Amino acid sequence: MKFTAIPAAHLVVAQCKAQGIRQIVISPGSRNAPLILGFTSDPYFDCFSVVDERSAGFFAMGLAQQSGLPAALVCTSGSALLNYYPAVAEAYYSRIPLLVLSADRPPYKIDIGDGQTIRQEGVFEKHIGFQAQIHQDATHVTQKLRWIMDPEDTSRIIPAQDLPKGEGLKELQKAIETANYSLINQALGVAKNQLLPVHLNIPFEEPLYDLTSVPPVSNESSVKASSTGEFDIAGNETVVEWDVLQARWNASPRIMILAGAMPPDSLSDEIQGQLAADQAVLVLTETLSNLNAPEFFPSIDSIIAPIELKDSGSGDRELLQPDLLITMGGMIVSKKIKQYLRRFRPSAHWHVDPFHANDTFYTQPKHIKLSPQAFFEELFHRNNTELPKAAAKVDAVPAYRTYWDGVKDHYRKLRSAYLQTIPFSDFKAFALLSEALPEQATIQLANSSTVRYAQLFDRKPGHRVFGNRGTSGIEGSTSTAVGAAINAPTPTVCISGDLSFFYDINGLWNKYLPPDFKMVVLNNGGGGIFRILPGFKEGEQFEQYFETTHGTDVAAVCALHGLKYHLASDEQGLVSALKTFFNSSQTPQLLEIRTPRVENNKILLAYFDFLS
Repeated sequence: MKFTAIPAAHLVVAQCKAQGIRQIVISPGSRNAPLILGFTSDPYFDCFSVVDERSAGFFAMGLAQQSGLPAALVCTSGSALLNYYPAVAEAYYSRIPLLVLSADRPPYKIDIGDGQTIRQEGVFEKHIGFQAQIHQDATHVTQKLRWIMDPEDTSRIIPAQDLPKGEGLKELQKAIETANYSLINQALGVAKNQLLPVHLNIPFEEPLYDLTSVPPVSNESSVKASSTGEFDIAGNETVVEWDVLQARWNASPRIMILAGAMPPDSLSDEIQGQLAADQAVLVLTETLSNLNAPEFFPSIDSIIAPIELKDSGSGDRELLQPDLLITMGGMIVSKKIKQYLRRFRPSAHWHVDPFHANDTFYTQPKHIKLSPQAFFEELFHRNNTELPKAAAKVDAVPAYRTYWDGVKDHYRKLRSAYLQTIPFSDFKAFALLSEALPEQATIQLANSSTVRYAQLFDRKPGHRVFGNRGTSGIEGSTSTAVGAAINAPTPTVCISGDLSFFYDINGLWNKYLPPDFKMVVLNNGGGGIFRILPGFKEGEQFEQYFETTHGTDVAAVCALHGLKYHLASDEQGLVSALKTFFNSSQTPQLLEIRTPRVENNKILLAYFDFLS
């Protein structure tokens, strides 16, 4: 096997291998040649070539989203690195581990007019878990160096004329490798243990393409032997006041548990069953929560919207208000529940998450630094063995769970009735699509209308549902889905609106789409979400600058990228297409559903009126 001749590049490759970082997403370039050659020369690594760095960033995020392990990104110098930023920001807020490896020119070539050169060091400052500048090697093309940074005192540089020779140069190089080894492993520790993106900026002097038959580092065996876990950064220690929590839990007659975006299997079936059995507990879930108990409450907006529309004297607002709110998971999609809980605040709020607690509802939540599974396991264990359950809790407000069970049944019946009255639209198309989706599937939901429509319909227990809700941008949804499809345990279905789809066409510009990859594009001719938001006014200004109407051809995109194309433009056509669209196939397929542009918002808003 061949190795890159540049020690810093080899050290990065060797440490990725030692710490189990296997999937590498590479965008082409020259300055990153040492990294490309290092990764692609070792059969241990699964390397992917994605030209567009913005797409590559989301592609890697999809890989990591499904595997739970960091995926590495490799790019050349200059603006290439900046194109990773949308994916880095999404990964930061969604807690998805990425390892960004950017090649750079030596520091003495920055800001002197050298080509393809920008200030790369620290470029992700506000949205990164760890970042570092790797030290430039002293033994690679020593005669070309103008200066290098002192590895033991980064405030000091060593001019070329002061570089030692012979054994002194070897000792300096060993110190550089030791410093780099520490930085690389700190980065990997943060990515693996804190589930955050990290960035290593690596300066290389030419020549860049040389290979060697022996590793170019000073002590390869010691590097490998001490690599695993030495620099791991563990999650924060926490002291949980279990007696206080138990007392509050047992004394609360109205407990609301609100689940945001969560990976599948975040809560065991046993824990979900125990929560479902407690009549004082109302579990509100979102499509991205990936929770399955039939006693839970999906479609949050279908509960909250009628409350908003009823007069304040109806009592429903107060009936829903919890004594104790427990939140878990990531970002909440439903704006309605956020507005409700900001107005009708609970007496106490706990947020259960090993890393971070957002003050989404202005309640200053108590942060319980455990996984939801670990928290509820311990709480129920203690309740079953140490403290008697407060049976009076169930009887104190019997209307809480019983009443809202009735509301859930009622809105489901009304939804079925409403669907019989409306014409073909986004709402009806999504209802038909939800029913037709395979029983076992990995669903990727694009922003922005798509994920909101998905919230209005029940997800099937065999669905694993994901969406980029960390920053909620429309860029990157397709790229994420394609990367995720490579690691997903079930066939992937990506559901997107037209603007999200066209915004990320390059997500299809790679050779990694699995043959069973399915994509559904709901095309209403523009950004239909803006017709739903407050402030909508019909007119040319709105259509051009908010809705951004277009006539872009989905079929042409499919032809360009080799997807088999299907079209449905009315209810009968959609019902017919859905009968076979999700069958096993030998080529990726896309179904375009064309809906009327100007009716969708009226039909959706009328649905909430209908429920009330």
